[in-house]
Amino acid sequence: MKRSKGELEFASQLRTLNFLGWEEEYVFLKPRRFRFDFAWPVHMIAVEIEGGTYTRGRHVTGTGFAKDCEKYNLATLNDWSVYRFTTQMVKDGTAIGFMHGFLGIKLCDA
Repeated sequence: MKRSKGELEFASQLRTLNFLGWEEEYVFLKPRRFRFDFAWPVHMIAVEIEGGTYTRGRHVTGTGFAKDCEKYNLATLNDWSVYRFTTQMVKDGTAIGFMHGFLGIKLCDA
């Protein structure tokens, strides 16, 4: 599957800060085949990069938004914590800063 620029950049940032145990395109609900952009399955933590927020991408269409709501609600019902960031938040460091600042102890090799 082709990765977005935001996803590629976030993966690079995770590697730079020595985040451990993460997987890309992690299938978390097999019967439905829902995937997280990034997941730490041991900790039940996921990150979604919401691309196209300013260019009418899939995440902001009516159908795309409804499917995302279903996915995130099912994730929560299955005990996942899902953190959502826009591509801009990845580019300006907000996303990795949040993950490192609040979850770094749990997810990094510090």
